[in-house]
Amino acid sequence: MNPFLDLGIRHEVVNAITEMGFEKPSPIQEKAIPVLLTGNDDFVGLAQTGTGKTAAFGLPLLELIDFTQKHPQALVLCPTRELCLQIAKDLEKYAKHVDNVHVVAVYGGANISDQLRQIRRGVQIVVATPGRMLDIIGRKAIDFSNVKYVVLDEADEMLNMGFQEDINNILSETPDTKKTWLFSATMPKEVRRIAQNYMTDPHELTVGTKNTGNVNIEHQYYVVKARDKYAAFKRIVDYYPEIFGIVFCRTKIETQEIAEALVRDGYNADSLHGDLSQQQRDKVMKRYRDRSLQLLIATDVAARGIDVNDVTHVINFSLPDEVENYTHRSGRTARAGKTGVSLSLINVKELGKIRRIEKIIGKQFEKKQVPEASEVVEKQLLAMTDKIRNVDINEERIAPYLPSIMESMQDLSKEDIIKRFASLEFNRFLDYYQNAPDLNVDARERDGDREERGDRRSRTASKGYTRLFINLGSVDEFSRGDMLGLICDAANISGKSVGKIDMKGVFTFFEVQDADVNKVFEGFQGTEYNGRAVRVEVSGEESRGGGRSRGGDSGGRRRDRKSGGSGSSYRGDRRDSGSFRGERKRAASRSKY
Repeated sequence: MNPFLDLGIRHEVVNAITEMGFEKPSPIQEKAIPVLLTGNDDFVGLAQTGTGKTAAFGLPLLELIDFTQKHPQALVLCPTRELCLQIAKDLEKYAKHVDNVHVVAVYGGANISDQLRQIRRGVQIVVATPGRMLDIIGRKAIDFSNVKYVVLDEADEMLNMGFQEDINNILSETPDTKKTWLFSATMPKEVRRIAQNYMTDPHELTVGTKNTGNVNIEHQYYVVKARDKYAAFKRIVDYYPEIFGIVFCRTKIETQEIAEALVRDGYNADSLHGDLSQQQRDKVMKRYRDRSLQLLIATDVAARGIDVNDVTHVINFSLPDEVENYTHRSGRTARAGKTGVSLSLINVKELGKIRRIEKIIGKQFEKKQVPEASEVVEKQLLAMTDKIRNVDINEERIAPYLPSIMESMQDLSKEDIIKRFASLEFNRFLDYYQNAPDLNVDARERDGDREERGDRRSRTASKGYTRLFINLGSVDEFSRGDMLGLICDAANISGKSVGKIDMKGVFTFFEVQDADVNKVFEGFQGTEYNGRAVRVEVSGEESRGGGRSRGGDSGGRRRDRKSGGSGSSYRGDRRDSGSFRGERKRAASRSKY
């Protein structure tokens, strides 16, 4: 007998979920469904994302609602458009063999007239984001007087996104006799307050331990220098050729910069952040779900509600400001019982934050070493040979061309052919990783610790670098990323040639690899910025005096205000200077955060 039948779910629904691949209930489903089917209690369910919460509340709703009536009987509130659509689609799939079931998804960024039309035609279950739901309530376009069940899904995320007041206003439109079912991954005091204000002696169920992470996730961290973070990130991605991941950043501009740098470096990547229109966001998510994107670079807010299967890695390019948000990030992998990896790139001073996260999730992180260049090259070669071995051969279509192919290669031995195929695909990796340095930092190294603290008082350049002065600074509306772009563009060097950038009000100190110092001097020769000559010289105890000095007194090239860089600290190695100038002009018009 199907175990869902034993839980009390009707045959029509069980048949539909069996077709969807449901074989046995997940822990949250097994424990929650019998309680919710009674319809008598308020309910609080704590479980990680990806554990089957939608079915845990969706299947009982389909049993309890009277589908002969066409007025709203259940309201499901969730934080994002993506999750709203996902829940509505799942409910429709569960009810595939049940007559007269009407589910409406109500969310921002879509035509409200279409949603109102669906509501007027009759609906039993409304799935909504708080903002659009309040808009419809304000138009007096929906009647919640007969609502029997309200579900708050991902309640902690809704509160993190600032929907507290919206939720209060929506719940005030529903009857006091309703039952409230709250599902959340964590239980901060704000969620506890909702339970106290809107529930009566709720049945509380916890799957796992409160606020802990999914047991199927491996948690790892890599300690690197700030200037090596992007290079280490690429090396880790290259080490996992089949990676399908989400990369988290703190700000919108960091998200955009990393995505653009990855695209320049030949990776299938795109960004997801708050400045995208709904149409742009939909396009990015479609590419990601279709797996034509390998890496999705996102902010915390933009990624909320993303439910994509088979994500292999969550990469924390920057740790979240709130350590509790780490739980939500890592929950994007290892969904539906699968395994995954959540890895973080940190500097020495962030080790304390890793320890705090360990306490919250109840799991210890594994310290990993950034792979050596030889390890990456070997991994990529083996991945390529696996592809060749497993490629599907269309005998019929390739047959007409085989004689010509065989003839052209008849003087090559099997060994020669293998070498040539490997080199054709792989010379880029061999060239890139030739003489690649070790990027790992020993957490016990005091010098590394001091550098990662950003000690601006340090007056000596790092080994192999020369410390330079330039008479441009933050008062000229430069960020460190802008300054990096200006230096790279003027000297025609890559971002990895530039070390620490110490920006002051009217001037900046920066490090450049010794071999590129003359390129910098030559690049800024005769340059003006906002009508004044740009001066570059070797720093002498952070004085503006001695040392070599190169600059333009008059008549040189002019640089317009805000044309200094794209704001990117993540320059690719195959940067084209012409397209880079265009990118800088576009980026200058974007908001920084």
